[in-house]
Amino acid sequence: MGTDQSRRATVTGAYSRRMDLRFDDGTSASARIKGKRLKPVCGDRVCAEPIENESDWLITDIEQRKNELTRPDARGRTDVLAANVTCLVAMAAPEPAPDWFIIDRYLAAAETMHADAIVVYNKADVAQPTQETREAMDDYRRCGYAALLCSAVSGDGLVELEEQLADRVTIIVGQSGVGKSSVINRLVGDGRQKTGDVSASSGEGKHTTVNSVMIELPSGGYVIDSPGVRDYAPAIEDPDEVVRGFREINQSGEACRFANCRHLREPDCAVKAAVDDGDISARRYESYRRLLRLANDLVSKKY
Repeated sequence: MGTDQSRRATVTGAYSRRMDLRFDDGTSASARIKGKRLKPVCGDRVCAEPIENESDWLITDIEQRKNELTRPDARGRTDVLAANVTCLVAMAAPEPAPDWFIIDRYLAAAETMHADAIVVYNKADVAQPTQETREAMDDYRRCGYAALLCSAVSGDGLVELEEQLADRVTIIVGQSGVGKSSVINRLVGDGRQKTGDVSASSGEGKHTTVNSVMIELPSGGYVIDSPGVRDYAPAIEDPDEVVRGFREINQSGEACRFANCRHLREPDCAVKAAVDDGDISARRYESYRRLLRLANDLVSKKY
């Protein structure tokens, strides 16, 4: 597990096979990775040892992770994006147009990771939230999530967001172009993270963050800026885990007639009754159904 010169550190920047480290005494260094089997990610706790006659250090071991933010790769294998996070901020904006199903999938990932989650609607200065956005944000609040409106330009809502992030290790995720890096720049108070615009031709965001970077917040805690996405789904090993990602469905399902109810076509399903009564958002229920189908497809790929 290391030599007498080994030191424990946190990975604060991941650039393929090169890493930035923050040691426990607050000092930092660049590092390489020993061998090809180790795959550290931002947020990992690692052991590293100095390389003789070089300024770089060598990562020799990864400590057991408390949790992982994952996604499936093209072959259905699990790709780890970040580790040991205590909070996830799922961010949307008026442009690119919000995809609430992506937000739901990020929230499902947070639930299965046992991490807190916050929904943020950025660029509130650009346009007033649409009826669809207001309904989606209200759905999240009814589920118990903090759902905040903010603007990286005007600063509106950022004090409340900063209070939510204090003393946490938070990853900010969402579609490309929603302004994750811009919000971080306002929270940190400098322009260290590159920002970009939305493509006029496609209406989709341009990728400006290409690597995951952990940044210390002045108010305490750390935030991880992650690359934007066009789509997202967590890597799910067992389709039965999907229901845990939707807290209102998981809770209502306790009253179902069958303990193993999938909340699809089973008789006396309390979840379907709650959807019919308007107690569970029909959109959130459809999001659950889509993720369950995707999880079944991923499992079938593996076997």
